[in-house]
Amino acid sequence: MLPHEERRLAAIFVADVVGYSRLVELDEKATLAAIKDLRQALFEPLLTEHHGRLVKLTGDGLIAEFGSVVDAVACAAEIQKQLPDRQVEIPAERRIILRIGINLGDVLVDGDDLLGDGVNVAARLEQACPPGGVLISGTAHDQLPGKLDCGFEYAGEQRLKNIARPVRAYRMVLDSAHDAATVAWPSVESLRWRCCPSRT
Repeated sequence: MLPHEERRLAAIFVADVVGYSRLVELDEKATLAAIKDLRQALFEPLLTEHHGRLVKLTGDGLIAEFGSVVDAVACAAEIQKQLPDRQVEIPAERRIILRIGINLGDVLVDGDDLLGDGVNVAARLEQACPPGGVLISGTAHDQLPGKLDCGFEYAGEQRLKNIARPVRAYRMVLDSAHDAATVAWPSVESLRWRCCPSRT
């Protein structure tokens, strides 16, 4: 271990825009403006509300850190719930759709940045996530029973790129017969999430 190396356990949240290159090709200026607006009006306020810290922007996404898995998952659910509502006036093919991956793991602190296996697993889960969804690791899921009124389904042991071991994963369940993977982007009425802090 390096002399000043600092490590900590953290809930890592990774979000990425689905089809970013296609959106930029369609209308670069409008796409970049839409992502900036959503970041300022939706993502950053919800990160603050759920006690998250923006670690870095990745051009077409972001990485955030939470001290609590419950806060990270609640924030992800709110983002995916509110995102369609903010884009009802935008043609379906131009709407911003996100994938979100969350992992609870050990991270290496490098100034304001976070590195290491804990971050890598979250990033790979995001890549494996269906459009419009939230995919979390088993270590994150283990922290949730009795704390959130969320529906999850077991997604099996994922073989993630450049991760030697299989990673147990769970998908957040949509209260809908269709999801963003099969519909360009459902109306607000047809897409209903059930994820909020448990009242019990």
